[in-house]
Parts: sequence; C-alpha cells; structure tokens
Amino acid sequence: QVQLVESGGGLVQAGGSLRLSCAATRSISRINNMGWYRQAPGKQRELVALNTSGGSTNYADSVKGRFTISRDNAKNTVYLQMNNLIPEDTAVYYCYAAGVRSTTGGFYSTLWGQGTQVTVSS
Repeated sequence: QVQLVESGGGLVQAGGSLRLSCAATRSISRINNMGWYRQAPGKQRELVALNTSGGSTNYADSVKGRFTISRDNAKNTVYLQMNNLIPEDTAVYYCYAAGVRSTTGGFYSTLWGQGTQVTVSS
C-alpha cells in the first residue's frame, strides 16, 4: 500500500516561512499530479498548489507570489515553500497525488496524506 507522508508543519509568526515535504512510502514508477490542499476550521478543503507530470504549476490566487511548489521525481517527493505567511494561511495542509502507479503494479487514482498543521500567529 502506497502512502503519502508529510512533514514540516508547525507554528510560525506572520511574515515567517515554512517548508512542507511529502513523500510516497513505496517504490513508484509514475505519479501524474502532486500538490497541496488545505482546510481551515469551518471551511472547505481548497487547492493551494498543484504540479503536473508535465511540469506545469497552478496556484490559488491567495498564495501566488508567496508559495512555491516543487517536485523531485527521483524521490517521489513534493515540496511547498511558504514565505511571507499570514494568519489566513492557518490550516491543516494535505498532500495530494493522482495517477500513482507503484513498481509492483498497483494503481491509485488519488492518494492523500494525513495532514500537517500550519499555524501562523499575528
């Protein structure tokens, strides 16, 4: 069973930075899209940033210019560099992967990480 394991969340003051990481736990032959979603208390889960297998990236308008998504295909890992954080960025951040094929032949249409808390104090 392939799982996504996240790390890097925590508490930071407004204006600070955090870097989130997410890695697949098993040997992977291909992942199509990888990205990050977030869910704040009382709100729906929303897309933060997405990286496609073709290398294109998409960002939520609220994070453009502050967040950067990157991907290391050799390590099956996706990162989210978050700069100039604001209190409105406080949420649980979830790693996402779509179209995952393991080297043992397993296929997963979508996978989610367990979530990592990011708290930005004012």
